Amino acid sequence: MKQQYEELDLIEEITRLDGSKYFEIANIDQNGIAELAVDRGKIKNVRILQLNIPRTTALITYEKYINDNYQLETLTNENDWKNPQWVEWDKPKGKVMDAYETILKSNQIG
Repeated sequence: MKQQYEELDLIEEITRLDGSKYFEIANIDQNGIAELAVDRGKIKNVRILQLNIPRTTALITYEKYINDNYQLETLTNENDWKNPQWVEWDKPKGKVMDAYETILKSNQIG
């Protein structure tokens, strides 16, 4: 069964276990996964920096890449609550990285 396409609409700051940080474009569902990952010791911290980011061409490009390349977890499955995974999404150079950087810059993040 193909997963439902998820729109991304917020920017969060993720703190890895080693203390380093990065930004991610996500949505409230994926932020919930991140919060659970913090509780389970998979990452150190997550905090939302910007909500309701504009639906720009850059956002749609990045969002399509994430939806096409990652199985986005949900918390509707009890197993996801018990054993959440944490996957840091790759941002390949070129169109995807350019879109990611444009989103951050246009939202005064980074």
